[in-house]
Amino acid sequence: MRLTCMFSFILLFGAVGLVVFIHLQDPEEIVHQQTPGIKYNMGFQQPKKQDCVSSNNQDRRLRKNTADRAAMVKRSNSLESSESVPTKLQSTDRRQSSIMFAMKDQQKGEEINSIKLHKRRRRFIIKKSPILISMNSSILNLPTLKYEDRNNSKWKNLYQIQGERKRIMRETCSKYKSNNRRIITPYHVSRIFVEDKYRVLYCEVPKAGCSNWKRVLMVLNGLASSTKDIQHNTVHYGNYLKRLDGFDHKGIYHRLSTYTKMLFIREPFEKLVSAFRDKFEHPNNYYHPVFGKAIISRYRVNATKEALRTGSGVKFKEFIQYLLDVHRPVGMDIHWDHVNRLCSPCLIDYDFVGKFESMEEDANFFLHLIGAPQNLTFPKFKDRHSNEERTTTKITQQYFAQLSPSQRQQSYDFYYMDYLMFNYSKPFEDLY
Repeated sequence: MRLTCMFSFILLFGAVGLVVFIHLQDPEEIVHQQTPGIKYNMGFQQPKKQDCVSSNNQDRRLRKNTADRAAMVKRSNSLESSESVPTKLQSTDRRQSSIMFAMKDQQKGEEINSIKLHKRRRRFIIKKSPILISMNSSILNLPTLKYEDRNNSKWKNLYQIQGERKRIMRETCSKYKSNNRRIITPYHVSRIFVEDKYRVLYCEVPKAGCSNWKRVLMVLNGLASSTKDIQHNTVHYGNYLKRLDGFDHKGIYHRLSTYTKMLFIREPFEKLVSAFRDKFEHPNNYYHPVFGKAIISRYRVNATKEALRTGSGVKFKEFIQYLLDVHRPVGMDIHWDHVNRLCSPCLIDYDFVGKFESMEEDANFFLHLIGAPQNLTFPKFKDRHSNEERTTTKITQQYFAQLSPSQRQQSYDFYYMDYLMFNYSKPFEDLY
């Protein structure tokens, strides 16, 4: 009798535990359990927003789903690559169509359950989750030359130069960043400006003509009739141009896949000296107190109280000490950061790569390719400190002559990927 009661109590306790377990289980987990095998291979996948705090169960489920998806991709690729009899092809078509229907049902179910889940629990949600995009996924490459331009030796030469620049960039990425799948987050596209009328994406690289390029985009977008009418503060602080990270996942992916993506770069040392001259050799109410004070305090011996108070008068050698210090007293800035980090050329397949050294020719060729108005040309005027000479190779060498050979080598190493990816030669003979 006692044994029977004990057995009944165990059964009752197990039943109660099962009910509690089902009640507490995440509805998102139930959806995945009810639809096994719906893993599919697509070039683009837009993940759902996830909670900031993930449980171990969710991590295991994510790894399991990833493994299932990889297995499904492998099976589908093997089916597509092999020569099959008609019956196998028909069964494959039926399987794919059934997968598509199941995918739609799953998406509807997930949308309904996500609403219920939001009502049940209020957690911190990741605002923008990553975008998964396949390698070299750009549908649009460099726009093709018009028929009447194919016999034009100038256009043909510029077109071939673009092909060579893209080839070097891709080979460098393949050698040093070899991965066949890439995750693009909103951070990676935060420097990209959007012009929807002519379907252009421009990655901003400071000190490489970015102010004038923004003027051009504003004219293309109908915000101004001429680049000469747009002031510097309007360009940088007017917020007239849209950034790519301001769109949702669908909008980001659509533009990355179909718009003409371009960036303009500059010789790294020349770009660095240009930034130093602009930010530290002229009055500046941001860079002096934020960067200047920290640099002088850390790297200048017997600094005066006035220098420590204002942050003015930073020397180029002190600036380089800050740049090369792994424990910088203040963080990096876009004006001297790597182009490789600003524009992520190994993640985003750029269609056009222009250079500051051949700005007028490259820029007007690009405008010709996208069909811009013939009266629109790239502006030649200097945006800031117009009375001052532009930073040239000669001026750059004068600044770097202030450094020791070791500091020059370390600076070259710091920008090595930019030198390699964009095919710039070594600026000094003693560099290795």
